[in-house]
Amino acid sequence: MQGRDAHQHAEAALVHPFVRERILAPWEEMYRQPFVGVTTDGNVVRGLYALQPNGAPSEAMVAATVRLLGQLSAEQRASMAFPVDAREWRRWNNTEMYLFKQGLRLDEIAPAQRDTVLAVVRESLSASGYERTRNVMRLNQFLGELVGNTEVLNEWSYNFSLFGTPSTSEPWGWQLAGHHLALNCLVIGGQMVLSPLFMGAEPCYFDSGPHAGTRLFKDEEHRALELMRMLTGAQRQKAILYHSMIGGDLPPGRRQLPDQLQLAGAFQDNRIIPYEGVSAAGFSPTQKRHLLHLVASFVEPMPAGPMKAKMDEVERHLDETHFCWIGGTGEEDTFYYRIQSPVVLIEFDQHSGVFLSNREPAKFHIHTIVRTPNGNDYGVDLLRLHYEKAHKGGQNGC
Repeated sequence: MQGRDAHQHAEAALVHPFVRERILAPWEEMYRQPFVGVTTDGNVVRGLYALQPNGAPSEAMVAATVRLLGQLSAEQRASMAFPVDAREWRRWNNTEMYLFKQGLRLDEIAPAQRDTVLAVVRESLSASGYERTRNVMRLNQFLGELVGNTEVLNEWSYNFSLFGTPSTSEPWGWQLAGHHLALNCLVIGGQMVLSPLFMGAEPCYFDSGPHAGTRLFKDEEHRALELMRMLTGAQRQKAILYHSMIGGDLPPGRRQLPDQLQLAGAFQDNRIIPYEGVSAAGFSPTQKRHLLHLVASFVEPMPAGPMKAKMDEVERHLDETHFCWIGGTGEEDTFYYRIQSPVVLIEFDQHSGVFLSNREPAKFHIHTIVRTPNGNDYGVDLLRLHYEKAHKGGQNGC
């Protein structure tokens, strides 16, 4: 072990033994595995993805990234630079602890440099996606103020990494990751993949300060409840796996550290997640439209072209899509749900407290994730296709 890996190992040795044994050790084991992708049975479905421009704002993204590089020292550039197919894509995680000192730490650089990093993110996302990203970061500061620990929990405790060389033709990408946030953006020419896309917040709204009244994940919550109300009794019976989020009819082991009910969180790049719940193949046209409306609330951070391409992809596989639910279905109830098809996996989970005091799941602590199953998280399958086409050979990536 040498270089960055040795540094990561040394950092891990400093954390609490419980964290090291129950969280870090399993993560490291999963990280060492070759990338496969999330599947339903361990076998990747091939032929789902194709190299095809989808309207990614590549030129603006490249220009913003070149400006960023021009503001950094050689040491700073080296700290955040990785090959485009580097395994380090998979180091993102949701913990507030600074476990993996990878990339450019935003709270350790000058404000002007920080603004230039944010410009790269802004040029890569939709306006609403960028604002949602910033609100996740601001809510992290808000949480730090609530619990009196802004040294750890603050607006800038996030790492930015660059993968490959910015180009309008060759593959490259970036990652912004930290507490309650992981954006993984790969670009090949005019085509973008934004996955895994993790966002969360505790709390998920501001009740004071300059952003008072702003609340995250409203559409993801309300549209899901509306869809549940649209289901027939038989459909709802299939969709609801368990009525309890803790105890009750929830099987032992279904709720786990550190992700509670969420299955596809950090380091779960190769997880086998079988389909569960009700199949959308039997949905009415109205139910299908509402399911697509719900999916759209999760992929909205993508710019217009890539978002439309993603929604078209999801719609092509709508009859293979499954929807499952855990918890209650009333306005005041807490719940988890998953939307899963060959080309998308979405999870929404209302959590118990980590920093706040609620022992039961609550509406003010939410985790969400969007993944691209069957090998295209981090754009790995597109990267494989690119190398096969352009270089007459394969590179697996990650």
